[in-house]
Amino acid sequence: MSDTSEAGATGDCTDRTEPRTALTEAEVEALVRGICFKTGPPRSLGVEVEWLVHELRMPQLPVTPERLEAAYAALRTVPLRSALTVEPGGQLELSSPPATSLMECIGTVSADLDAVRAILAEDGLGLVGVGHDPWHEPRRFLRQPRYDAMETCLDRTGTAGRHMMCASASVQVCVDAGYEEPGPLGHGRRWWLAHQLGPVLVAAFANSPLVEGRPTGWLSTRQLLWMEIGAGRAGAPPLDGEPRAAWARHVLDAPVMCVRRDGVPWEVPEGLAFRDWTRSGAPRPPTREDLDYHLTTLFPPVRPRGHLELRMIDAQPGDDGWIVPLAVTAALFDDPEAAETAYRTVKPLAERAQPRPAPHNALWLDAARSGLTDPELREAAVACFAAALEALPRLGATPEVTEAVAAYRDRYVVRGRCPADDLLDPLRGTDLPPSRRRSTGGTLTTHGKDIRT
Repeated sequence: MSDTSEAGATGDCTDRTEPRTALTEAEVEALVRGICFKTGPPRSLGVEVEWLVHELRMPQLPVTPERLEAAYAALRTVPLRSALTVEPGGQLELSSPPATSLMECIGTVSADLDAVRAILAEDGLGLVGVGHDPWHEPRRFLRQPRYDAMETCLDRTGTAGRHMMCASASVQVCVDAGYEEPGPLGHGRRWWLAHQLGPVLVAAFANSPLVEGRPTGWLSTRQLLWMEIGAGRAGAPPLDGEPRAAWARHVLDAPVMCVRRDGVPWEVPEGLAFRDWTRSGAPRPPTREDLDYHLTTLFPPVRPRGHLELRMIDAQPGDDGWIVPLAVTAALFDDPEAAETAYRTVKPLAERAQPRPAPHNALWLDAARSGLTDPELREAAVACFAAALEALPRLGATPEVTEAVAAYRDRYVVRGRCPADDLLDPLRGTDLPPSRRRSTGGTLTTHGKDIRT
């Protein structure tokens, strides 16, 4: 689980000159079915935390590329247990190694974050936890063939891709796929639960309501951007079939982002599905390395990579804000009683998710736009937090972690709020006495459309 970011895992991969064996369509399906769901007892847990890097004295000031490069050069000399990678816009990501318990995972990442913050502070820099940069327009820090190709590909559908690449940050929780057999911890149930619980997590942890200082009308603008990228790149397969078969079909039908080559810009085909590439063999036959790479260019809300990577949670405020979504998600997946409660809780929501798969259906849209002001999502979140709080002591969570989850529940969930509301309150005037309150509006253009408050 420590090397699951698209930036760190494949950023320098190229198509080498030695001969490679071309893949057939049947071989692709067999490989995907074999590598993306590793079943067994849920024993491991991981987290990937992304942060925006900003000036400590005034976060609204952009950090120059030269300062970012110097800071990252210094960080590369620091021994960390987590993998440190840099996203295209200069965001920093720490990916934990697989942990055998929640507290081991929290301890490892917390220690690494302390070390990272100390190095950054020496240069007057700090980490900001928010799902989308609220101050600056997207700008690319990394200049690599992968990101050149990604930008070219995603620009075909509007500006959402650049926002996603260069201005967004998240908390990604990684849980084991589960048992092969049916049951509360079976891989089929966990796959379904991840997609149906996803909107509840989006709503409860929404923290990206601003772009360039203006409200977008969405509490999780980051989730909106993923939807704007399109179903082929950032969508999920239908949930009405066996998970392995459904994911294999999705991978084959998904568009190829790029064809990698040595020494020249990578080719960015338009409208070429991986299935069609295996059949035509043009512009050259695809190889196992191309398949491995293709899998890293798909960004569904739940990505199977042997384990399940839940990608829908906005980055959280505060030094330790990431711990709450990690603890809640771990409890709802790895404690059998909490998993059963979560399943029963979100099952009624599944009707709102029809007929379109995640995250392009009404339920996901409502979660990103309205958060926990949606009564059904709020009710589900309250029930899921209650189940998680009961389960956390059984998972060995310390009182401090349980108290942090309870405090979050009381501050946000039971009140129908989320961290995005804290960012919006000064603009709404809701942090002032009623006589001094005012309203505000704003516009974000993505995918060629204006989304207005």
